Amino acid sequence: MIVKTYCAAVNGLEITKVTVETSLTNGQSMILTGLGDEAVRESLSRIRTSMIHTGYKFPNRAITINLSPANKKKEGSAYDLPISISLLAANEVLPTDSILNDYMILGELGLDGTLKPIIGALPIALLAKKEKFKGIILPKENEREAAVVSGIDVYGMSTLEEVINFIKGTTHPEPLRLDINELFAQQQGKFDIDFADVKGQQQVKRALEIAAAGGHNVIMIGPPGSGKSMMAKRLPTILPPLSLNESLETTQIHSIAGKLSSDQSLIFQRPFRSPHHTISQVALVGGGTNPQPGEISLAHNGVLFMDELPELPRSVLEVLRQPLEDRKITISRAKYNVEYPCSFMFVASMNPCPCGYYGDPTHQCNCTPGQISRYLSKISGPLLDRIDIHCEIQAVPFSQLSQMDSGEPSVAIRERVIKARKIQEKRFSDYYKSLEASDPDYEPNRLRQRIHCNAMMSEKMVRLFAQPDEASLDMLRMAMERLKLSARAYGRILKVARTIADLDGSEDILTHHIAEAIGYRNLDRGDWAERG
Repeated sequence: MIVKTYCAAVNGLEITKVTVETSLTNGQSMILTGLGDEAVRESLSRIRTSMIHTGYKFPNRAITINLSPANKKKEGSAYDLPISISLLAANEVLPTDSILNDYMILGELGLDGTLKPIIGALPIALLAKKEKFKGIILPKENEREAAVVSGIDVYGMSTLEEVINFIKGTTHPEPLRLDINELFAQQQGKFDIDFADVKGQQQVKRALEIAAAGGHNVIMIGPPGSGKSMMAKRLPTILPPLSLNESLETTQIHSIAGKLSSDQSLIFQRPFRSPHHTISQVALVGGGTNPQPGEISLAHNGVLFMDELPELPRSVLEVLRQPLEDRKITISRAKYNVEYPCSFMFVASMNPCPCGYYGDPTHQCNCTPGQISRYLSKISGPLLDRIDIHCEIQAVPFSQLSQMDSGEPSVAIRERVIKARKIQEKRFSDYYKSLEASDPDYEPNRLRQRIHCNAMMSEKMVRLFAQPDEASLDMLRMAMERLKLSARAYGRILKVARTIADLDGSEDILTHHIAEAIGYRNLDRGDWAERG
């Protein structure tokens, strides 16, 4: 007799239904097939011991277990529970009726029969719903994460014994159900930090407001102690709140990375990731022996903050170029190929020179012009090409700091940002509707991610929605010649100007919008590398 139970394989964000096929025949061998890794191959030893500790005999017969589809790689220890249930059913300890066909079963077994948490509970629950399963049985620590998926029953179990009793029908636990909309509404907008804590720095706060309103990447240049990190950490407090779909998408990434705690069902706030400048390429973009999302994917729908940008190895900086442009990362290795989304706001900070005090009125800079030039040249032109806003910052003197009132609160700035984003959403929504109306063959879902903010505009969209009037165009032309701005600055200035106009509620891009946008291209000036 062949017994089947069902579970899932996690390969990046690709979740595949796996059928555990178990057969007992005469003999004493144990064979496990289906392209499992070392953790999967070790499962039979864990299962044997946990069964004995739970009070059940391990089958004393020839065991053949196949994890189908056999050509898909299986990783991790989540297969322990479905394999053990299939063994017990094949040994006629458990019924083999339809209950095993109704549920996906996942969990790692401890030697004493306890269930330990798995990764990827949320995307697995979504697959279970898609595959028309009645429910999912998994470790207690993962039940809140899986219960955000409506339409399936989620049973969190603590031990192998509990699962056995449930399948036998001797216990009747209630599935966990969450009102995810109510929970989501309660958790939105709760922050421990606020822009009201930042005194002074009005120019920088204005730049960050523009960046948040248009989804623009931004770099801050200033001496140590000027507040670069402090303001970067507060950026999520002024970004538009996550939608439920964005929250689900973000939570799935953190789930497969094993970053969710047992009491966490969803990620309610936009992620803020701030890796150290010693980070490796793999840790930043993802990969490894068993593929895992990197920091850029963990920052999806949020903010990636890179402090001390020139201190990062050049090779690490350069791998950011493609994800910043495509908003996804494809990792290809000999044994796997995975793709992760990584649509994030890139925020960076740096000193103006190696010692950090060039141009600071209170500290003397001892760097030579050559040292400054080499320091600034660590950031390549193609990377700067993907950063829309360059903002210089100076430290606020203590004499002024002690006398200043608290700054404008985040909630007030966020209201303006949300208003500007709504203008952009309507603009791009109308654009896609016009495409669908004019082209019968247009496929509305052919784009992986529709453009929803100004920073994502294509060149065609810039020509449509960010074309300045003649006077503004003349100003831009003069500025590019006088300040020696590079050609790559042209499109960036127009995108930022479009956002500034949206914050003003202006349909047209006016001269003062262009003037302000030009002021945010400091690193594009031809004389920047010659400073000192």
